[in-house]
Amino acid sequence: MKHPDAWRIKAILTGSAGNLVEWYDWYIYATFSLYFAPAFFPKGSYTAQLLNTAAIFAVGFLMRPIGGWLFGRIADRSGRKTAMTLSVLLMSMGSVVIAFTPSYNSIGVAAPLLLLLARLLQGLSVGGEYGTSATYLSEVATASRRGFYSSFQYVTLIGGQLVALGVQMLLQQVFLTSAQLHEWGWRIPFLIGAALAFSVLYLRRNMQESSSYEKIKNEREKGTLKLLFKKHPRAVMTVVGLTMGGTLAFYTYTTYMQKFLVNTVHLSIEHATTITFFLMLIFALLQPLFGWISDIYGRKPLLIAFGVLGTLFTVPILTGISQTTSEWMAFWLILLALLIVSGYTSINAVVKAEMFPAEIRALGVGFPYALTVALFGGTAESIALYFKKIGHEPWYYWYVTGCIFISLLVYITAKDTKKTSYLDKDA
Repeated sequence: MKHPDAWRIKAILTGSAGNLVEWYDWYIYATFSLYFAPAFFPKGSYTAQLLNTAAIFAVGFLMRPIGGWLFGRIADRSGRKTAMTLSVLLMSMGSVVIAFTPSYNSIGVAAPLLLLLARLLQGLSVGGEYGTSATYLSEVATASRRGFYSSFQYVTLIGGQLVALGVQMLLQQVFLTSAQLHEWGWRIPFLIGAALAFSVLYLRRNMQESSSYEKIKNEREKGTLKLLFKKHPRAVMTVVGLTMGGTLAFYTYTTYMQKFLVNTVHLSIEHATTITFFLMLIFALLQPLFGWISDIYGRKPLLIAFGVLGTLFTVPILTGISQTTSEWMAFWLILLALLIVSGYTSINAVVKAEMFPAEIRALGVGFPYALTVALFGGTAESIALYFKKIGHEPWYYWYVTGCIFISLLVYITAKDTKKTSYLDKDA
């Protein structure tokens, strides 16, 4: 006899697996840019090369609002399943382009242009993935466990980076030399990502549609920006405020931190990768715990805790990391930061999903979120590296602090969505 929630567990695993592969494909760019930066840009200072790759990383983020709009519209009008299947296909195409693009020495300026094209495709894809997967996971979860189940979006989001780091560690320490990685080995993880993405297509083609969408699929007015801004302008602005500080903190302590450890703390690439890998593993495991806490005590207390602690401790933590000569001290300081950030990452998906009705949910979650991430998360590395380049790296610490404080003001004034959830009205 099947467990009554077997379909629900399968749906969450299917949605999460695809999410993991999407984010693996997205993060291998940041993880391996330390190796492929010289291949795509003329020789110069290492920081300048990283700045160029970070700029393309940021440009990829500019496509995310378009992806959030396009796939959010598809998800609300044609189904969550359709949107999630198309997004993973687009991501795989970007990985294939990067894997086979010749170096700058071979084809000149066409190399960085192809790299840019690939990141635009992936930015479009990942911009759509967040809103649709957040919506789907929140809709298939039971009311009493929404925080717990929806937290698996960030488990797999972090897991994507974790797998990227794991692949990097294996290539670094087992299969290839440093010279081989710089020369051609960095292409391998992009090929792996493309292969995984194509395999996920099968899973998503056979996934079950959410009951929330089934109930509104025949409605005529759904999934449009006009409906979103006409009926839910306050919710849209709340999503922007909720996301601003959290996404900047997340990208600071995840994708940028590996470069920070190499470029500022002066650790080797191998040691920075190992430290980041184990930190991401712990960070992923924290998400369901915080999600479970939110199911008991509400979403608002966790968001306020992140806002207060992030405002008070961002500058001391980043200053401490930059000045330490101990790998263990760097590890514990970053772990403290990730513990604080978990108050946001674990529940931000369900909080946004609870703010919108089913007919506009995927677009309402995805579009304003993607726009905010493009402005703050996508530019995190570029701004940090720019401040370092001009000799004022601590300015970046204060910039992060200021953004978290602005989000804190939103957390304090917003309602606790657990008590006012639109998802409860879908039943």
